[in-house]
Amino acid sequence: MRDAYVIGAGQSAFGSFPEETYLTLFDSAFDRTLDSVDGELSPDQIEEAYIGTLGVGGRQIGLSGPAVTEHIGLHGIPTTRVENACASSGYAFRQAVAAVRSGMVDVALAGGYEVMNDTSADQTKWWLGVSGQTEWERTSGTTFSGVYAQMASAHMEEYGTTIEDLSRAAVKNHANGAQNPKAHLGFECTLDDALNAPTVADPLNLYHCCPTTDGASAVLVASEDVARDVSDTLVRVVGAGASSDSVGLFQRDSLTSIPASVRAGEDAYEQANVEPKDLDFAEVHDCFAIAELLAYEDLGFCDRGEAGRLLREGVTDPDGALPTNTSGGLKSKGHPIGATGTGQIVEAFEQFQGTANVQVDEPNYGLTHNVGGSGGGVTVHLFERVGSAA
Repeated sequence: MRDAYVIGAGQSAFGSFPEETYLTLFDSAFDRTLDSVDGELSPDQIEEAYIGTLGVGGRQIGLSGPAVTEHIGLHGIPTTRVENACASSGYAFRQAVAAVRSGMVDVALAGGYEVMNDTSADQTKWWLGVSGQTEWERTSGTTFSGVYAQMASAHMEEYGTTIEDLSRAAVKNHANGAQNPKAHLGFECTLDDALNAPTVADPLNLYHCCPTTDGASAVLVASEDVARDVSDTLVRVVGAGASSDSVGLFQRDSLTSIPASVRAGEDAYEQANVEPKDLDFAEVHDCFAIAELLAYEDLGFCDRGEAGRLLREGVTDPDGALPTNTSGGLKSKGHPIGATGTGQIVEAFEQFQGTANVQVDEPNYGLTHNVGGSGGGVTVHLFERVGSAA
């Protein structure tokens, strides 16, 4: 198996854009991806594409992947649409890495898009709900926020986690997102704001929930030969873990962990031969504040029940031992479902390039963690900066 490298990554602005389509959003992300490549890379060198999307609102459901690649001028290349709910483009990226590692192609495109704000609130809520179990969750009245509220309540009861712990995650991510010009909710909030916002699904309030977002993102994955030709800084994919689980929360043994995150993380760490203590930054899936706390514990950043302590002690702040969600996370940057996974990798790539809006000091290892639904599918990717391409 060959090594695979990220040689470019870019995203559109994330937000609510009634004048945009999924094609124009992806076009913007792809242009920025090409611009981010250090050297010269022709689109003709891209041999395969994997495009993630849930398909909110019912637009081009069939063949939406080829519709995107044809629109951006990648005529005739094999294109696969990938759907694993919120983890769609995380899985798309994993497929691109596998294609390069196997030797099938030398350059692959992974990306995703979503348009979520051109339908009614009820329709959007319905589409979000399909990421959960259909019969006993969605059509029985359980909302996406309701599922994570159950997880939050269980964590509070089992470990003494507080509303303040959840709110600290929101405050941190908004502070980071306020420095990100592409963030959907690019403003700061106070702890008082996050503690006293209107309830969405008790115990979660408005500041504990990510927005519904329009946006697109894209990443170029290449072999070492190509990477050395076009890159000043080599960013190697050293771990590509993934796992599936029961789609319904009620089907699992615990409400205070996402087992697929644990397994995907262990797989990625083993491939990379690194441990959580080796990480210099992480982008974790925080569709709801409790999801970020669960990620800390599932990915080994701390022991069970200790996630709130990490936030209180500033461990995951930009100047802490493990800066987490420097992009603003889903909470502030936004959550265009199909674009989120590769959007996290955009942040990782910029960290290694030294161009991030909230820059970590000379990172060597970074992690991205992308969750589908309440944990039915998860990807965890580990990246290493291996020095100059010279």
